[in-house]
Amino acid sequence: MDIALWIVAGIAALLFLAAGAMKALQPKEKLATSMGWVDDFSTPQVKLIGIAEVLGALGLILPALFNTATILVPIAATGVAVIMIGAMVVHARRGEAQMSPINVVLFALAAFVAVGRFFIEPF
Repeated sequence: MDIALWIVAGIAALLFLAAGAMKALQPKEKLATSMGWVDDFSTPQVKLIGIAEVLGALGLILPALFNTATILVPIAATGVAVIMIGAMVVHARRGEAQMSPINVVLFALAAFVAVGRFFIEPF
């Protein structure tokens, strides 16, 4: 189980790092061409979402990697799971059903790590 949790945390971290960095570093106007939802948010809000995803990605791996404050791993996983719930709500309100599978998969990865590291195989 420990190996499975490491693998899933690594995959989730890569995905959240890539998505978060894109939102944090690219101009909102450029993001709007492929992510229509950004029009519903201000530029600082989009950047904040991106920064939260990057920090969540780092929190999924770094505490465990350095064996320091490992309780942060399931907390970070819970945080990115909550972000995905928010994403599901936004996409549902906008009628963007095609985004649901991506949000559900990312939520499931984060929830698996959160439950696994809180209850099944804590550090």
